Amino acid sequence: MEKILWADDEIDLLKPHILFLKQKGYEVKTVSNGQDALEALNHEPFSLILLDENMPGISGLETLTRINQSHPEIPVIMITKSEEENIMNQAIGNKIADYLIKPVNPSQILLSIKKNLHSSELVAQQTTSDYQQEFAKISMLINSAASIEDWMHVYRQLVYWELKLSDTDKGMDELLLLQKRDANSNFCKFIKRNYEEWVSSPDSYQPLMSHKVFRSKVFPLLDEGKKVCFVLIDNFRLDQWKVLQPLLTDTFNVEEQLYTTILPTSTQYARNAIFAGLMPLQIQEMFPELWVDEDEDEGLNRHERELIATQFERFRRPTKFVYTKLNDTTGGEKFLAKFDSMKDAPLHVLVLNFIDMLSHARTESKMIRELANSDAAYRSLTESWFRHSSTIEIFRKMAEEGYTIILTTDHGTIRVDNPIKVVGDRNTNTNLRYKVGKNLNYNHKQVYEMTNPKKFGLPAPNLSSTFIYACNEDFFSYPNNYNYYVQYYTGTFQHGGISLQEMLVPLVTLTPR
Repeated sequence: MEKILWADDEIDLLKPHILFLKQKGYEVKTVSNGQDALEALNHEPFSLILLDENMPGISGLETLTRINQSHPEIPVIMITKSEEENIMNQAIGNKIADYLIKPVNPSQILLSIKKNLHSSELVAQQTTSDYQQEFAKISMLINSAASIEDWMHVYRQLVYWELKLSDTDKGMDELLLLQKRDANSNFCKFIKRNYEEWVSSPDSYQPLMSHKVFRSKVFPLLDEGKKVCFVLIDNFRLDQWKVLQPLLTDTFNVEEQLYTTILPTSTQYARNAIFAGLMPLQIQEMFPELWVDEDEDEGLNRHERELIATQFERFRRPTKFVYTKLNDTTGGEKFLAKFDSMKDAPLHVLVLNFIDMLSHARTESKMIRELANSDAAYRSLTESWFRHSSTIEIFRKMAEEGYTIILTTDHGTIRVDNPIKVVGDRNTNTNLRYKVGKNLNYNHKQVYEMTNPKKFGLPAPNLSSTFIYACNEDFFSYPNNYNYYVQYYTGTFQHGGISLQEMLVPLVTLTPR
């Protein structure tokens, strides 16, 4: 039974209210002044306090201050006859749970108590009930999805419920996980049926993909004379964007869409395609000095500035731009410190690597694994980084200077937990979600294979190279030391393959308010 402390100098007049609360299952202890309330708190545990503002002795506001110092965990509902704004401001400034003005009826008080003591439980119950009702509808959407737009709608629905259910009972989490797996299984089949035509037939329907992002979003804004900041956060998913969005809505108007990444969903291919405005094979053929092959030890994205320049030159756009890659908060602070000297540039391109670094650190660090042991925890770390790093200050600075921000990513990531065996020679790449090699041995039913990479806009290391992609939550593992690597990589976040999380990624336009 929840125990409530009610402090009011007219407590005798409130007996009907107290009786009503007792009938609703609450135990109510009454006192007539602030000092007695503080004494009661020192001797008994209470779940909530009802506090009159105008009492003899120490005032309600003074009592509230002392309660916050000694028992900050207990919600306080202040009840007062006064409608003075100053008193209301002081009460709110002291972080009261609610503010009621006399006369109050029992139902008002009950509603406020429920809101403060039972809201999480009631929200969880209602959310669970709502998802149970929506489960069948979402399953029908998954089974009937026939276009990339249909799949974007499915993915939005799944992310919406994932965020709503993240604080509810684990039973619903498991049900949603099963539905996500079903969706990814069907999405992989859809990609197998359609992807080749998208990238090999110029006259066929093509969704907005990596190599057309600049043309679609950046060029039109520059043509309108707007200053643009293109921000690419590596390894950034729709659910992560959704937890960041509330931090930006006071500064920006938000226009959100999804786009479809190319395969492989890896930095080398997808990000270079964005910046060059070309498929990887075209980059290799047109600018061989700017393409880094899979087997090279050098950085796979060390030519990003040059690739952006080639895209502007190819479309005869003499736009000046500033390219910056930020790996940590120190880099962000340095960027802010020198921003005044660059604030008139028509285009800034920022690459933020924190989330990619986080996903890799989670694989390699036991401590980070504990901190990001689920998708919900991964989102939480993303939100904490954005809120407390220099990144949010960069966004605000851009808004002050009138920049429209295009926020996106090169690919998402997925938590993997199902190993599948693949055998390759020593030149086979090390990515866990896709492999490229000339002598790959694998189960054809478990992967999406490209035996002729050039048809898919991909450079082939040699004539017999094949690309294969993992689907769902699968990851590739070699037979050698199989058990060790399975244990090491199970539960890690990976990218390169085919899933809703990796391929359908946010493309957000942020316009300063």
